[in-house]
Amino acid sequence: MYKSKLNLIETEKGIKIVKDYFEKVLANELSLMRVSSPLFVKKDSGLNDNLNGIERPVSFVPNDFNDELEIVHSLAKWKRYALAKYKIPLNQGIYCDMNAIRKDESLDNIHSLYVDQWDWEKHINRKERTISYLTETVNEINKVILKTQRKIILEYPRLSKVFSRKVTFITSEDLLKKYPNLTQKERETSFSKAHGTIFIMQIGGRLSNGIPHDLRAPDYDDWSLNGDLLVYYPPLKEAVEISSMGIRVDKDSLIKQLSITNNMDRLSLPFHKALINDELPLSIGGGIGQSRLCLILLNKIHIGEVQASVWSQEETDNAKKEGINLL
Repeated sequence: MYKSKLNLIETEKGIKIVKDYFEKVLANELSLMRVSSPLFVKKDSGLNDNLNGIERPVSFVPNDFNDELEIVHSLAKWKRYALAKYKIPLNQGIYCDMNAIRKDESLDNIHSLYVDQWDWEKHINRKERTISYLTETVNEINKVILKTQRKIILEYPRLSKVFSRKVTFITSEDLLKKYPNLTQKERETSFSKAHGTIFIMQIGGRLSNGIPHDLRAPDYDDWSLNGDLLVYYPPLKEAVEISSMGIRVDKDSLIKQLSITNNMDRLSLPFHKALINDELPLSIGGGIGQSRLCLILLNKIHIGEVQASVWSQEETDNAKKEGINLL
């Protein structure tokens, strides 16, 4: 039976250490300032992240209010508005605590109805819209993770290291060619098991087998300049995604990706109009899972050990049988 290396009090203290330290170092390394962020946005604003295109946002109409509001899925598009509103200088950015409800999520050890992440966005120039700038930024984020890993192990020496010093980069197409007979998840796990911390680039477009590595909304990441940061996690024997990030769409890539996905009607929405009219800065950004980072750094096996959420009776019963203490 599984036995946590930390008791409940140590776990709560560990969560606080990880979150406070990581946030501070991330802001310093990427030159980010913290800003307040919304829990919900207007449905017709075009600001909500539609993720894979099938998840339904939680929505409501408040009293004395004519517009329908949606709980955010992420702040991928809202942050570009914030960069413009705060007039953030070039090579500086913002970050915020993003809390979301994803009611269509399939629950398991790493997926919850409740999502918490650091959403960040940085103002860049056109010359920085390159793979090399993307990989440089990924390495900076991994450096922050490694510093946080050292910090929490100093506090609790019985914890084990998981993240590797080097990030191994690969495109989603090359990953498919390397493991042509495996599923997407199996490819991620096989490659991360061999290399530790990995970054899979260029996610969203169709691969040579006619299927995207993963679905990605067409109106925030440039699919040729994005990717996912994952690490192989031995206790679960699988790759766990820590961050999805990328250089954001410019006018040309927005139109191209909306055309590919038959979503050209979105060009009438306020966010998309602002982007087409050059009213929003070029940027790079992403989300970094707070609970997932805590899950791994505190050597847990269920995300419910590091966040308070709601689980089915079956999930709750199974956790109890396996010695998992859900918060």
